[in-house]
Amino acid sequence: MSDWSAKQPNGRGSASPGQQRGGYDYYRAGGSRGQRQSPRGHSDAASTPKRRKKRRWGRGIGITLLLLVLLLVGMVVYVDSSLQRSDALADYPGRVEDTPGTNWLLVGSDSREGLDESRREELSAGDAGGRRTDTMMLMHIPAGGGKPVLVSLPRDSSVPIAGHGRNKLNAAFSFGGPQLLVRTVETVTGVHMDHYAEIGLGGFANLVESVGGVEMCLDQPLNDPKAGVSLSAGCQQLDGSQALGFVRSRAYAEGDLQRVRNQRRLLGALIDKTTSPATLLNPFRVFPLISATGDTFLLDNGDHVWHLAGLAGAMGDVSSGQGLSGTVPIAGFGRLNGQSVVRWDSQRASRLFEAIAADRAVSEQMLG
Repeated sequence: MSDWSAKQPNGRGSASPGQQRGGYDYYRAGGSRGQRQSPRGHSDAASTPKRRKKRRWGRGIGITLLLLVLLLVGMVVYVDSSLQRSDALADYPGRVEDTPGTNWLLVGSDSREGLDESRREELSAGDAGGRRTDTMMLMHIPAGGGKPVLVSLPRDSSVPIAGHGRNKLNAAFSFGGPQLLVRTVETVTGVHMDHYAEIGLGGFANLVESVGGVEMCLDQPLNDPKAGVSLSAGCQQLDGSQALGFVRSRAYAEGDLQRVRNQRRLLGALIDKTTSPATLLNPFRVFPLISATGDTFLLDNGDHVWHLAGLAGAMGDVSSGQGLSGTVPIAGFGRLNGQSVVRWDSQRASRLFEAIAADRAVSEQMLG
C-alpha cells in the first residue's frame, strides 16, 4: 500500500483539520452544500428573507388594490343592473333638436307601487292608484364647465299638452307617463332632454333613511296632516317619512311655490349627505345607500349609474353655491277648468330657456 493510500480513511486517506472545518463542522454550523460565502464570511441566506419579505409586501398591496377595484366595479355593475328603466326619451314628430350641454328632467312621482299597507300608512301615502307627479325640475349642466342650473317647474303650471289641450303640467304625466311629460317640457321650453330620472315616494324615503336622515332648518313650525308631517321651528334631523312630508306639503301662503323651494333645499341637503366622507367611508351607510339607489330610481333606457354620478356632482355644485337654482319666472295665478293654475312670465321664461338651450350663462335675475 502506498503512502498516499494510507492517509485516506477506508483506503482514501483522512481529511485535514481545515477540510473538517470546511465540511462536517460547516454543516453543523447550519451551512448548506454549495452555498456561496460573502467576503466577510456570512452566508447570502441572511439577506434572502428580507428581499422575499419586500416582495411579499408589494404583492400584498397589489392584491389589495386589485380587490378594491374589482369590488368597486362589482358595485357599479350591481347598482346599474338593479336600476329601473323606461323608454322616457322616445322620439316624436317635430321633437326639439339636440341642444348643447347636458339636460336632465328630474321627476318626483307619487306612485305607491311596491308599498304595502303599513308602509303607505307610515308615509301618509294613502291608497291612490296610478302614477302622478308632484315634482319636476330641469337640470342643465353646461358643456364648457360653467355653472349648472336647476330650475323648478311647478306642477300646476298651465301648459299645452299634445292631444289634450291646455292643462296643468303634471297632467301630462297622468295622461301619457314619462314620454308625454318629456314631450310637454321640451315643447314649452325649447330645451332637448338628454336624461330622465324619476323617484317614487317609498324610494325617496328609503334614500333619506339610508344616509341616516338629513338636517333641515325651519323658520316656522310646519303642521300638515294631509302630508303627514308635524315639525317644530329650528334645525332638526328629518327621517325618511318626515323628509317626504316636508317636500310634499303645500301648507304655506304661497302653496306650491314654497313647496318647490323646499324640494330644492332638501334635495341639496340629501346630496351633501350622500357624497360626504362620513357616508362614503362608512360601510354601514354606503352599502344601504347602494341598495337604496338601485331600488329608488327609474331612468331612461339609455341612462346608467355613471350618468347619475355626473348628476350628483352637478347637484353638489348647486347646493354648495357653485351653481344656480330657482323657479321658472312666474307671472301669477289663474283659473283653468275650474282649478287654480300657475301662469309663467312668458318673456322672462323665454329668455331663461333660450339661454339654457344655447348653453349660455344664466344669471340669478333670469330665475324666478
